Amino acid sequence: MAVTATTGALLASAAVAAPALAAPALPVPAPSVSAKAALMLDSVTGSTLYSKDAGTRRPMASTTKIMTARVVLGTPELNLGRKVTIKQAYRDYVTTQGASTADLKTGDKVTVRQLLHAMMLPSGCDAAMALADTFGTGTTLSARTQSFIGKMNSKAEVMGLTNTHFDSFDGNSTQNTNYTTPLDLAKLTRSAMKNTTFMGIVKKTKTVQYATTSTNGTRTYTWYNTNKLLGSYSGATGVKTGTNTPAGPCLVFSALRNGKTVVGVLLNDQDRFQDAAKLMDYAFGTTSAGTMQLRTLPTGAQHD
Repeated sequence: MAVTATTGALLASAAVAAPALAAPALPVPAPSVSAKAALMLDSVTGSTLYSKDAGTRRPMASTTKIMTARVVLGTPELNLGRKVTIKQAYRDYVTTQGASTADLKTGDKVTVRQLLHAMMLPSGCDAAMALADTFGTGTTLSARTQSFIGKMNSKAEVMGLTNTHFDSFDGNSTQNTNYTTPLDLAKLTRSAMKNTTFMGIVKKTKTVQYATTSTNGTRTYTWYNTNKLLGSYSGATGVKTGTNTPAGPCLVFSALRNGKTVVGVLLNDQDRFQDAAKLMDYAFGTTSAGTMQLRTLPTGAQHD
């Protein structure tokens, strides 16, 4: 009896001493964003981290320029140091469209690398036209730019971007047939970010470039990145803004934290930078968005 009682006491004691099992952790709820359509992917695996109407076709404004850069950088035997002379037609186009500009001066000689900076940071539509004119084929400016747009569509087809179509080199749609989906645009961006030149350009908050003028002088260009996440959200690495009337404010973003890389798309989002920060916090398990102070663009800088 004594042995039985002692054993029972020990069992009772053990039962009291055993730690309580922790309740399973509840998943963090996905944030709400004001974008009409959105997507965020793990850039390495391609797995979806967030999705909102990600398969619906929508206009994309200047995020179009990601494909413009992708086509240029995919040119066989590309010479990034190739000099391009700026034509008055590029400036006239910007004026006619009321488009964002790198304020490239007629007669200046700039390199292809500099044009990529001018297109991706201040969202220069003049730079985008210069690239399309340079890398398209044909006997006229119109023919060459149309040829280049054809290359953009061919690249989209090869990449399997079945819900993407371009009718412009910069997002200023000519026929209302310049569209994509968050899913296609994220796929495109994942591909573009594998190019070290592209990745190196789109992560810069500012660049200072020097060009040769028509009189063999030197002109200094200072361009600021319209993507305010850069320099504001720790780990942000790109990519491109875009805004026009049919598309609304758009943003393609990317970031790297603790070895995890994400890429995201927000189409028609009135609070795009804050929403991007919320989505990245969701992916990284952080709370940066609540204290983030957006970088201020200087007076005279382009906004897109």
